[in-house]
Amino acid sequence: MDEKEFILTLEKQGINLTNQQLAQFEQYYELLFSWNKKVNLTSITDKEEVYLKHFYDSISPAFYFSFEGNLCDIGAGAGFPSLPLLITNPAISVTIVDSLKKRIHFLDELVTKLELDNVNLIHARAEDVGKDSKYREKFSVVTARAVARMSVLSELCLPLCKVGGSFIALKGANAHEEMKAAANANKILGGETVAEHTLHLPIENSERTIIQVKKTKHTPKKYPRKAGTPAKTPL
Repeated sequence: MDEKEFILTLEKQGINLTNQQLAQFEQYYELLFSWNKKVNLTSITDKEEVYLKHFYDSISPAFYFSFEGNLCDIGAGAGFPSLPLLITNPAISVTIVDSLKKRIHFLDELVTKLELDNVNLIHARAEDVGKDSKYREKFSVVTARAVARMSVLSELCLPLCKVGGSFIALKGANAHEEMKAAANANKILGGETVAEHTLHLPIENSERTIIQVKKTKHTPKKYPRKAGTPAKTPL
């Protein structure tokens, strides 16, 4: 997906990019490519693939969901999906949680270069942040992309989501089976799946699934469990 295709496919979804936003995506790619030579941020470095599989893919939840207020992105890695969402919707604020210091260093330089003021970077495990009263049940939206199975993600993300807010998961082709397995976890943690959207990426036609879990009640205080436990023994 070259820049022209990126612009046109987003226009079809009602997202019209300004010259400033296009310049930010260009800077994003250049910095990602440069840093990836010394820090393993992504296996995808071809420019057209980055625009398709990282930028476009990250923005795709906005085709179905209106992002407002504050967003927390769990395990964002190189900033996906939260920073492309922020570039296209500057009214939101973003908090990124990642456990690898090198990725946080990259993100720090990225948000400075792109002049993204409303970004907070946290070097920590999601389980620890979910226990912190400063962040627990404080976010309108919590996102996660390519981090873990749904039953694990629910325990990492729902404790951070305020009642009435949403957890948005960006998944691949096998998401329906993951959703069924996560039904019990969502119930325990105060969430309810309210939407599942399937789309295919342009050009290569690979399948993606976007899942919206609504936070309907408070998460019990015992969750999330200590770091590492959700992945080892999912609810």
